[in-house]
Amino acid sequence: MLKRARTSALLASGLLILAFASDLRAQEITVDLDPAATKVEFTLAATMHTVHGTFRLKSGRIRVNTSSGKASGAIVLDATSGNTDNSSRDKKMHGEILESAKFPEITFTPNEVKGNLTGILAHQTETQVEVAGVFRLHGQDHDATLKIFAQPGAAGQIDASSQFSVPYIQWGLKSPNTFLLHVADSVDVTVHASGKISASP
Repeated sequence: MLKRARTSALLASGLLILAFASDLRAQEITVDLDPAATKVEFTLAATMHTVHGTFRLKSGRIRVNTSSGKASGAIVLDATSGNTDNSSRDKKMHGEILESAKFPEITFTPNEVKGNLTGILAHQTETQVEVAGVFRLHGQDHDATLKIFAQPGAAGQIDASSQFSVPYIQWGLKSPNTFLLHVADSVDVTVHASGKISASP
């Protein structure tokens, strides 16, 4: 009888542990980026000189299921905010290349995250994750995977950075090349972001 009671207790404990572990695996992590604390910079190589510029973040929220890795949400840039500190160049960029009046937003919609975010949530470890999703640029969708380095910030905060290239000519945007000026077919983008991270069952 005593042995049976012990067996029942062990089974009950095991079921509780499995249920608790299942809840942990099914956690949803949400990251809300702070536009004021996020920098989006781009670099475009050219024959005369290298062009440097910035875009402003409008909003950013990513939700990740820690069990499946499935993600949702969107990161939205203000295309009209593109700035290279050269008024004539910016006018051409907005009017002829980005057509930002017609396409005022650049978005990245995540659909899957590979990597461990639970350590970041517990403010314990730094980590690198891969985020697969879709860029929407100039009205067209393009699959992309971003490598993001993340580390815990202040309480409830996360700091993240990423570097990637956007093959804008391949993606259908007009080439800014002229007889005298030749630029690269892709633009390098660097992102430094901060935001709030939270979890729910």
